[in-house]
Amino acid sequence: MKFLGNVLATIVGLFIFCMLFFFGILFIAAVFGGSSEHVSVDRNSVIELDLSKVRNDYGGKFNFKDFDYFEVHHDGLSDVIHAIDVAKTDTKIKGISILNDESHLGMAQIKNLRAALEDFKKSGKFVLAYSNMYTQKEYYLNSVADQIYINPVGELDFKGLSSEILFFKDFQEKSGLKMEVIRHGKYKSAVEPFLENKMSDANREQITVLLNSVWNSMVSDISKSRKISVTNLNAIANGLLGRTPEMAKAQKLVDKIAYEDVYHDDIRKALKVDKDEDYKKVSILDYAENVATTSTKESAKDKIAIIYAQGEIGSGEGDVNYIGEGSMRRSLQEARKDKNVKAIVLRIDSPGGNALTSDLIWREIELTKKVKPVVVSMGNLAASGGYYIACNANTIFAESNTITGSIGVFGTLPNFAPLTNKIGIHVEQVNTHQNAADYSVFKPLDDKFRAVTQESVERIYTTFVNRVAAGRKMTFAQVDAIAQGRVWSGAEALKIGLVDKIGGMDEALKHAATLSKVKNYKTQNFPTYEKNLRDLLSNLGVPFIKSKESFIKEEVGEENYRVIEQIRKMSEKKGVQAVMPYEINIK
Repeated sequence: MKFLGNVLATIVGLFIFCMLFFFGILFIAAVFGGSSEHVSVDRNSVIELDLSKVRNDYGGKFNFKDFDYFEVHHDGLSDVIHAIDVAKTDTKIKGISILNDESHLGMAQIKNLRAALEDFKKSGKFVLAYSNMYTQKEYYLNSVADQIYINPVGELDFKGLSSEILFFKDFQEKSGLKMEVIRHGKYKSAVEPFLENKMSDANREQITVLLNSVWNSMVSDISKSRKISVTNLNAIANGLLGRTPEMAKAQKLVDKIAYEDVYHDDIRKALKVDKDEDYKKVSILDYAENVATTSTKESAKDKIAIIYAQGEIGSGEGDVNYIGEGSMRRSLQEARKDKNVKAIVLRIDSPGGNALTSDLIWREIELTKKVKPVVVSMGNLAASGGYYIACNANTIFAESNTITGSIGVFGTLPNFAPLTNKIGIHVEQVNTHQNAADYSVFKPLDDKFRAVTQESVERIYTTFVNRVAAGRKMTFAQVDAIAQGRVWSGAEALKIGLVDKIGGMDEALKHAATLSKVKNYKTQNFPTYEKNLRDLLSNLGVPFIKSKESFIKEEVGEENYRVIEQIRKMSEKKGVQAVMPYEINIK
């Protein structure tokens, strides 16, 4: 037995050693090999604007506290735009190529990027675009180019905007999986799919107004770049008059019908490179990394902090895709206490989320505002809770196609009573007091609990409207008239007083500098997210650390996963929510 014990101890020891060795190698790889090799930029180079890996405004800073390892990602849209700005005066860079681009960016982000490319063109350097097939969103970006190429057998999608919403009322009745809904706001239609089988008139009205406003912003930009009137662009969209390469060229949507090799030959001519010689290229993310790691440190002592709030709002630390109370409050406190930080720009791209967390962030902004100016820059959307954390800023900027507003509140409670009764499962309770059991997913929602929950929703809605009224210097009645959960475009929000100015991050930074009376300053990005070993291993792609979400997405596909995720998110929400009235998917 002693022999077997020794053998077992040896095996366990070897196993522990192997595991420690394995994790040690991963740790060393993360620390010493995690960042990409330094990228050198050759003379006479062209930037390839590949945006397939760019998803957020902010790439993120991460502090792995377990072993004092710090990581910075330079793959955010802000890094890309900064790199394009530097490329204007970089003598090694001769132009930018947008080749078969497929991005995950939203409409306001593309508007920001187009503005950066327009500014780049003022340097006299070229911007060229080629695609085998232009989606409508990608054409919006590519239309900024000096010359637009399309494959001879390609297509161009230009037909107007559409939004599709799924409704689950019949599904609930057939399956027995029910969502109990308590809400305030006639436009607060995030929960409408669980209550109806079709769209309400109020919801259809707000979506129609929103889509038309976003479309008008989009075609206005295309009109300026392509020198085609808005009237003609609308006629092209209505008649699908640009769907083939020949039709697109006839309508002046593109300049040249050619295969990709011809496109590259034309770039060689512009660079004065021989036809049989490869020209120098550098990807935009490699160039952004180069700029971030080699640029001369700014000497200015004064700083403007940029705090990025990206994703849905909830409790916890947060991440680049999720606004957490921990990282947001810590960032505001650090920026507030730093005497060299003269102003703060809060960059918001969020549909909202947990009402309590939104209020905690609002409170931190209120405290910060007493010490130094806070300016908000809205990205793709700053709706509901996303607007809640914006409303008390000194000044609010939005793009004309930003989605904002959605001042309303709702609560959802999953209920399995119809399902359990259907399959023969029953539940009984024993309580010391009338309300001791709180809410059970296995019993129908009783009138008293609904009344108490409705009271909570009304209280938070009133608080929300009061916060907006105080921040925007309006009366309760004035805010309530434009609230009720309704969403607005940035252009419409300007008219009704929800935002102050139309503009992007650059305009917000300049305004923050004016408010704080500083001329020479540098920027500092927040938050720094605090992570642990498991987070690091997950980032490295260790198979058994891979999230269940990743596995499901791979098995069922992106589109089907979105439906599953929509139902899951709604069923998991805790507490009263201040969330955008629907998950809008503009096509």
